[in-house]
Amino acid sequence: MKTRRQARALALQALFEIDSVGHDATLVLARRGEDETLPPDGVEFTQALAQGVIEHRARLDGQIAKYAPEYPVDQLAIVDRNILRMALYELQHDPDVPIKVAVNEAVELAKIYGSDSAPRFVNGVLGAFLQEHPPGELRRS
Repeated sequence: MKTRRQARALALQALFEIDSVGHDATLVLARRGEDETLPPDGVEFTQALAQGVIEHRARLDGQIAKYAPEYPVDQLAIVDRNILRMALYELQHDPDVPIKVAVNEAVELAKIYGSDSAPRFVNGVLGAFLQEHPPGELRRS
């Protein structure tokens, strides 16, 4: 598994734990970083992604609610919710990640960790977001 994909999977696992049982984010990320055999840049990417999602969670959840209005955010599967948060965060805050890569990685995570319908759902929500936010308009800071 490529380093960035492994880092995203690790970030998803950490966010799942934080979201589902409310463990302290700093401790969860530290423990997850120790458990995996990621190179230092992978650990750094994992922590930056997870911390970015945590920091911007309210805004990301608002975006999910807007682009998936028939599915209340708090009732989404925890995996799906956090995959969407991660992808939306990357699309808006990581200029080093191409848009197609962010979407593809989210769909791949949904295939691995989500239900049978998760990849289609994730792709649909991200597609709706991108229709309103063309690549040149995305804030990448």
